[in-house]
Amino acid sequence: MLEQPVTKIGMPLEEFIRLYDTEGPFELIDGERLPKMPNVAGHDETSRAAFVALFQFTKANQLGEVMMESPFVLSYTSNWVTGSRQPDVMFYRAERINAYKEATPDYKLKPYILVPDLVVEVISPNDNLIELDEKVDRYLLDGVAAVWVIDPQRKKVFIHVLTSRDPLTKQTTTLKPGEMLNGGEMIPGFEMAVATIFE
Repeated sequence: MLEQPVTKIGMPLEEFIRLYDTEGPFELIDGERLPKMPNVAGHDETSRAAFVALFQFTKANQLGEVMMESPFVLSYTSNWVTGSRQPDVMFYRAERINAYKEATPDYKLKPYILVPDLVVEVISPNDNLIELDEKVDRYLLDGVAAVWVIDPQRKKVFIHVLTSRDPLTKQTTTLKPGEMLNGGEMIPGFEMAVATIFE
């Protein structure tokens, strides 16, 4: 009996960079390219509020690096992309990002081949909540330690962490205006009033 050839999911890193540059931002999910749609202004303002607060605090305290609308890729080797994500905001702890840069001298010439510690996603009015929940599960299974989902319409922040490798066991905490969002052990000392995210 002949063995069926194994289909290699993904694409070479060079092709990923070329397509991203020539055809616009996209995510690579289960071998399928999903274009990133332009954000509405309210989405951008909310993302920026989270980015600025995290950036200023982590930079001042040398806790790591924060990026906005940057892709990271999943890869088994340095030149083959098996998947990619582009969160609204992502954070890397200092020791991880510094070790990555030291081990990857040409890191500035490619997307980050490193799963972030924290991802922030902002819900847009046209987002499908079931698909968003699946996206959170993917982030957690990729190895992201925490996912903050900001909902400007309901003025809530949902914090998701994985309690085991099964995404059904994720723990979710809901914060409302009047409560504080904090960085926990990942970003010690960081606090932000939930209400300020939506101002």
